[in-house]
Amino acid sequence: MTDAVTTRREFLQTAVGAAALGEEVLAQTSSAAATGLPTRVLGRTGVRVSMLGLGGAHIGRIEAAEAIRMIHTALDEGLTFMDNAWEYNKGRSEDVMGKALKMDNRRGKAFLMSKVCSREYGPAKEQLEESLRRLQTDHLDLWQFHECNYYNDPEWVFEKGAIRAALEARKEGKIRFIGFTGHKSPAIHLKMLARPFEWDTAQMPNNVMDAGFVSFREQVMPVCLKKKVGIIGMKGCGGEGLMIAKGAVTLEECYRYFFSQPVSVQVVGLSSTEQLQAALRMARGHQPLTSAEQKALMARVREVQGDGRYELFKTSQRYDSGYHRAQHGFDVQR
Repeated sequence: MTDAVTTRREFLQTAVGAAALGEEVLAQTSSAAATGLPTRVLGRTGVRVSMLGLGGAHIGRIEAAEAIRMIHTALDEGLTFMDNAWEYNKGRSEDVMGKALKMDNRRGKAFLMSKVCSREYGPAKEQLEESLRRLQTDHLDLWQFHECNYYNDPEWVFEKGAIRAALEARKEGKIRFIGFTGHKSPAIHLKMLARPFEWDTAQMPNNVMDAGFVSFREQVMPVCLKKKVGIIGMKGCGGEGLMIAKGAVTLEECYRYFFSQPVSVQVVGLSSTEQLQAALRMARGHQPLTSAEQKALMARVREVQGDGRYELFKTSQRYDSGYHRAQHGFDVQR
């Protein structure tokens, strides 16, 4: 009985502490007046980034001129956080973003992040060099281990040498900060966070359905806050926007919810300048949900939260990249 009481007391203390730390992150949100968009501090890095980030996967799927126009518009409007990955669209995403950032020296305006897929020392170094070449830069502001979606990924990153490649790259000035991503299971994120390593960032799903199903908000964000790991949100509309298409929530509710969580930045996938302008307006005009509003929203979606119907990236390999499925010996056919 004593152990149970102690455990519950410790849980409540952790929850209260995490809530306070979360409020601290939100309290650091700057006004959009000076920078064009509100900014937040990216964890232990101390760097301020726009709380809205531009996703690289979508950028590589649209016509190059439109993609470049979007990147330029984003930077001019104060969106500084640029997301990408070595494997996105077979390198096209990095190529297009690199061309856009090279024009008129816009690289200096961006906080540039890309991701590495290999868990092995040599290939990880090669992927970094390819990313730098495609992005036409001599350094990345943030380099993250992509798609830690498999339960042995935490071991592989360290045992196969990729973390050594990251540490060497940081020492050489080719990267500034080191993080990891994943959309599958909070347990895998917790294994990464338990490693004896000071992660700068962790990227994870952050959407209105997450709190009721295999929740990163409930399980992982408190640990990140305690360790001062910058939280990067993704999958804000569920990956394919099904929760909006099916009428469960509106686009505005999705944005208002994910910006009201203790994330430093929320990365969103956008396919046109029109979509970008809408996202910029919602970020610029964001009003945090009150506790009563958030409670009411959670109550309204509770019935469709619990079975994961709008978060298929947690329950299937549908959203896993072919590279990582092959890496772990699974069929790469989508």
